[in-house]
Amino acid sequence: MGPGPGTGRTTGRSAGGDLGAAFGASNGASTGADSEAGADVGGGADARTGAAAGYRPRGTLRVLVELRRQWRRRRTQLVFALIALLPLVLVAAFEIGGQDPARSAVTYADLAVTSGPNFVVFTLYLAGSLLLPVVVALFFGDAVASEASWSSLKYLLAIPVPRLRLLRQKAVTAALLSLLALGLLPVVALIAGVIWYGPGDATSPAGDAVPFGRSVVMLAVAVGYTVVQLAWVGALALWLSVTVDAPLGAVGGAALASVLSQILDQITALGSFRDLLPTHHAWAWIGLFATDADVTGMADGLLVSLVYALVFGVLAAYRFSRKDITT
Repeated sequence: MGPGPGTGRTTGRSAGGDLGAAFGASNGASTGADSEAGADVGGGADARTGAAAGYRPRGTLRVLVELRRQWRRRRTQLVFALIALLPLVLVAAFEIGGQDPARSAVTYADLAVTSGPNFVVFTLYLAGSLLLPVVVALFFGDAVASEASWSSLKYLLAIPVPRLRLLRQKAVTAALLSLLALGLLPVVALIAGVIWYGPGDATSPAGDAVPFGRSVVMLAVAVGYTVVQLAWVGALALWLSVTVDAPLGAVGGAALASVLSQILDQITALGSFRDLLPTHHAWAWIGLFATDADVTGMADGLLVSLVYALVFGVLAAYRFSRKDITT
């Protein structure tokens, strides 16, 4: 596949692969259009805009092409492999560790080995504090900053891919990868839990029990809530990604913000101000497994998270639309 004008071929897969595979690259009138990226760029130019004849902004950087491009990265494959392995590691830990007979209080860790749904609840509860926010921050924080660090961002925009379209396509791709990753964890956990501990009711430490069929539906709702609730992490990471130009800084900054919010949420002296923290309602989905399911906390959590996501998303778009990408 021919390289874009003046770009050559980016070195190695670590530099994001061949840019021509991600978008329609034009090399004057002779190269024509790259059909995979869908940018129909031919020879000649539009007298009014100066763009190549047949150039369509909506045909550049298609989501499926960008998704395939990101999936081929070792980073993405490693993340999914680790997520798939986590439930198996937990099963092995329970088999090796056993139970503590001296402990009288019943916890989610104790209930995890009683049924498949309980094992999924414990896995989500455990991963929700750090692993899941880091995964979301990784996909969003790396979206634009990696292109800037590889010096390929200016070539993407010179194709030209409109700035806001590039940001949107990157965000949609990161959201799809996050959704797949966050959905993979409970699926593997449920399969492993049913095999090792059998199907059964989902029970809470308070003694509430939810039948297996209904518990699977509630788990799907819990995962959906978690995905939307973590939208603020993705939006923050995206804003940092277009600001700092360093993938590690963007990912680490968003993950650190999540940890800091959880720490502040433990300070009871803050009172009602804790309700404004984006992580205050992160585990509100636990209420789904009570006899009388309470979704009030989930509604509040979604509202707070979406407000933060909207603010950070607008900041990301504003910053990127005015960003100097020549250096």
